[in-house]
Amino acid sequence: MRLQGKTALITGGNSGIGLATARLFVTEGAKVVITGRNKETLEAAAKELGPNALALVADATDVAATEAAIKKGADKFGKFDIVFANAGIPGGTPLGSATLEVFEKVISTNLTGVFFTVQSALPYLNDNASIILNGSVISVLGIPGYSAYGAAKAAIANLTILTAMEMRRYGVTANAISPLAATRMTAQFFADRSDDATLDPARSSGVVAWLQSAESAWLTGQILRISGHTLSRVQGFTEAPQRYHAKDGVELQFSELGSAVAWLWDTMPRGLAGPLPAQ
Repeated sequence: MRLQGKTALITGGNSGIGLATARLFVTEGAKVVITGRNKETLEAAAKELGPNALALVADATDVAATEAAIKKGADKFGKFDIVFANAGIPGGTPLGSATLEVFEKVISTNLTGVFFTVQSALPYLNDNASIILNGSVISVLGIPGYSAYGAAKAAIANLTILTAMEMRRYGVTANAISPLAATRMTAQFFADRSDDATLDPARSSGVVAWLQSAESAWLTGQILRISGHTLSRVQGFTEAPQRYHAKDGVELQFSELGSAVAWLWDTMPRGLAGPLPAQ
């Protein structure tokens, strides 16, 4: 059991990648503290995970609640060997119709909340602990209409590097995963790929577990992209014939990235594409 005797904190541990990671950690012998906003899904997760898990209600944007949950978890299971700052939310912010409220909420949860989760956990870390942040391949791929989400996830990459630099004197590593996964949060993007095994959140949880293993002890400040072949198609900039791709009456020309961008365009939720709003 790779994580026998370890204690982990997982924010957003009541669904998606967070819950998949909590399942794996418990199976591998760890004690796990999970946090989230939804009391019902937290209770269901706690029941599933068993006595080696503690579920606590805490919104990642509420620093005081996060601090209290971390302290309570440490009081029950001891200091943490693993902090997985995973909590996040989607939120459309298309140019021309985005609201300040949604934009700030997305940034607050996906970036500010991550920073203060890590800061709040520092007094409760064991020596040689591992901090893991959850980014997204969207920080590289981009999805039109999701500027706040993409910007926050791109910032996570830099935050990972800076956290690693600041924590190295304590022997604490900091890395990030940048996954492409079908979860409750991203379901709108993958409605037509529900049977695609490459999008299983459990694929990401295995990488998170590896980042706490002896084999990854010298790895820090790194962003590990978990995206199968999807990202490689974009990063490769493979040449493709110029063509037009239509959706909802809007035509775009794709000449450099070809089918990869066309696929992303197809996955955009309806209502985000169209003409600029009237002034």
